[in-house]
Amino acid sequence: MKLGAFSVSLSVKDIQASKLFYEKLGFSVFAGELDKNYLIMKNGNALIGLFQGMFENNILTFNPGWDENANALNEFNDVREIQKSLKDKGIKLETEVSENTSGPASFVVLDPDGNAILVDQHV
Repeated sequence: MKLGAFSVSLSVKDIQASKLFYEKLGFSVFAGELDKNYLIMKNGNALIGLFQGMFENNILTFNPGWDENANALNEFNDVREIQKSLKDKGIKLETEVSENTSGPASFVVLDPDGNAILVDQHV
């Protein structure tokens, strides 16, 4: 199963302070809009999303169909295929994608410790 690009989505209290902190660690703004309270920071292949006021806890994020530079991949597992595979393995879904759709969609599962995993397809 190919999950695509991986990033950690952090729920931050002060996006400006977090931006400055991660810049000191060598990250630079890759995408997002500061005035909309979200930024994607990049350092090599490492991606960190900074989100202020959008969700409560940190989230592990996978983007099927994208590489770490947000380039579309020619071959990838569609989010609905991934969802079906997880359901077939007995993994409970917190949110689901309608199987009768195509294109961009997402779903969420929780790991055994309650950490949210977002599978978020943009293509």
